[in-house]
Amino acid sequence: MQWDDMRIFLFVARHDSLSGAARALKLDAATVGRRIARLEQGLGAALFTKSPQGYRLNEAGQRFVAHAEAAEQAMAAASDELHGQGEGLSGAIRLGAPDGCANFLLPRVCAAIIARHPELEVQIVALPRVFNLSRREADMAIGVSPPTSGRLTVQKIADYRLHLAAHTEYLAKAPPLTCLADLAAHRIVGYIPDMIFDKELDYLGEIGVDRVALSSNSVAVQFQWLAQGAGVGIAHDFALPARPGLVRVLRDQVSLTRSFWLIRHGDDRGVGRLNRFAQALTAGLRAEIQRLESMA
Repeated sequence: MQWDDMRIFLFVARHDSLSGAARALKLDAATVGRRIARLEQGLGAALFTKSPQGYRLNEAGQRFVAHAEAAEQAMAAASDELHGQGEGLSGAIRLGAPDGCANFLLPRVCAAIIARHPELEVQIVALPRVFNLSRREADMAIGVSPPTSGRLTVQKIADYRLHLAAHTEYLAKAPPLTCLADLAAHRIVGYIPDMIFDKELDYLGEIGVDRVALSSNSVAVQFQWLAQGAGVGIAHDFALPARPGLVRVLRDQVSLTRSFWLIRHGDDRGVGRLNRFAQALTAGLRAEIQRLESMA
């Protein structure tokens, strides 16, 4: 049994198809299929249920995946020990994050880490959904609530604050806004209600707003609407310095606090390079949130 065949097996298991695994591995699907067949022949057991819909782990495959992941972690730890001595970081690390964090915090934080570790490559995947670390969609992810299931380790990064905000040009032309009831006369910007992927993001529901005139599943799109004077909506305090003219409104009546959490696969706790990156990332995010919120 060869480690490379086990590695290919894990990619197929995580992508549920030969074609998806082949794209990720930069191989052709026929080669991936041959390697899976060789692995199954060597083990004397089929590992997948194959159908036109893709490759699904069967009972034997589900038992084998734990051993393959253990081998994966052992290889990562060995590589880290041989090539990651000292405090330096190198290689590629993929980080999943909600797009508010990805747009307004991670660029500066990760650029600073890269400046200290020029051999490191950081890949930020900004998606408005929860990342599946079991399928290795990312090496680690930032979430807005801690997961309650799965083989994961969770670390709180920091609290952050949000307020209602609008552009001064919008407020100059809009009806008065002195209390929550006045919001009924304003154009509201927010999430598409049925696309809120985490209850912690239902900001408007928390303050009793049930009609959203301009909605998007993307924080960045919502922020641009606010910046262009399109209406009133909830904004991260750490985002406000990015656009002069955006100001907080009803500050004494609406003030929300949320948290960012660093989520990692439980088997990665012994991988030194990921531990060192996580430490630099959390320290950088805490400092950046504090810096930007002090400017809001």
